[in-house]
Amino acid sequence: MTRRTVRIAVNGVTGRMGYRQHLVRSLLAIREQGGLDLGGGDVLWPEPVLVGRREYALREIADRHDLSEVATDLDAVLADDSIDIYFDAQVTSARVEALKKAIAAGKHLYTEKPTATDVAGALELARLAQDKGVKHGVVQDKLFLPGLLKLKRLVDGGFFGDILTVRGEFGYWVFEGDWQDAQRPSWNYRAEAGGGITIDMFPHWEYVLHELFGRVTSVNAHITTHIPQRWDERGKQYAVTADDAAYGIFQLEGGVIAQINSSWAVRVNRDELVEFQVDGTHGSAVAGLRNCRVQHRAATPKPVWNPDVPLTESFRDQWQEIPDNAEFDNGFKAQWELFLRHVALDEPYHWDLLAGARGVQLAELGLRSSAQGRRLSVPKLSL
Repeated sequence: MTRRTVRIAVNGVTGRMGYRQHLVRSLLAIREQGGLDLGGGDVLWPEPVLVGRREYALREIADRHDLSEVATDLDAVLADDSIDIYFDAQVTSARVEALKKAIAAGKHLYTEKPTATDVAGALELARLAQDKGVKHGVVQDKLFLPGLLKLKRLVDGGFFGDILTVRGEFGYWVFEGDWQDAQRPSWNYRAEAGGGITIDMFPHWEYVLHELFGRVTSVNAHITTHIPQRWDERGKQYAVTADDAAYGIFQLEGGVIAQINSSWAVRVNRDELVEFQVDGTHGSAVAGLRNCRVQHRAATPKPVWNPDVPLTESFRDQWQEIPDNAEFDNGFKAQWELFLRHVALDEPYHWDLLAGARGVQLAELGLRSSAQGRRLSVPKLSL
């Protein structure tokens, strides 16, 4: 067996997503399983180089996980010919400049979304990477969640008949930070730092809708800030400049209508933090992060509207749980493995910077739709 080492500059590892999902549950998990089996006796071994601004924080993480290399000089890291891949999980406002540097240095790159704060910047990154000939990928983790994998199984198997509508509910109450600490960093609520729920979540909804049901062709959105004042990590009050709720209606190629609500100011009254209900002529499904329930037309009850008598049936009990029928790995890890195979073996991979640009485009048009109070077409992007 031959072990091939791939050195990965991981920028933003001190943040929640960079540390928990990408370092611990993806790259280190791949190492714990003995590396990534490439077949033919070859194993790919990821070697993270932790990059950030605070050396003490990087060193603490490195020591905790028995890693040897940390760096605070991104330019020096990118100038190192032994670095194969640059990964970015920084705040959105810092991402474009770093990705441009990585492309110019000839590094393959993998990045969190959104790739930029506007579609022009996102398309520029895609063109630069294409011209440079580097491989590139964008995190689209929700496609690899067990609940959505089960939902895709239903779509591919023709369970729904003609799909009519998709309804999504996402969100939870993020504490304001005064009497209880907020669960999200304060930059998420500052537009000048790339914050806002629209730029955060509409890219997710774009790829979920695109991959499962069809390309988004129009958007009609209402975007707002429900809570105008919050308290940051130091307990200092600040004015919220970014949106914390986005309500969107999307028309898809083929005529499917999708409606998705996203909010950081909603208390959860559903089984999971995100749920999608899909209704078709032959059946319906409700999918969350892990679970998926269905109701076929042959098993659909006949409710009758009568507000004058007590309800005698439990509607939730009338749905059937879809079995796992497979072992589901962490979604971030699963996509990392596909990208690493793309780099090592040139296997096909389509979750690239152009796909990332589509997500930024939908967020940009959603914000514009809300500001103008009208439905906007979503042009097809190309390089």
